[in-house]
Amino acid sequence: MNGQVIKKLSAAVLMALLAGGLAACDNQGPAEEAGESIDNSIESAGESIESAGKSIEEAAEN
Repeated sequence: MNGQVIKKLSAAVLMALLAGGLAACDNQGPAEEAGESIDNSIESAGESIESAGKSIEEAAEN
């Protein structure tokens, strides 16, 4: 094979792998979706606890 052909073929394969890798990043599997759901739940719980703490602090001041 000609060196130029090998370079072009290698570049095409590399581009295909990179494009496939980027497309795969958009597709979330069940584990990623579960992890995101857990993160959202923990964040929501933290906000609720913070709000409750502020309410208790305000009640203690009065």
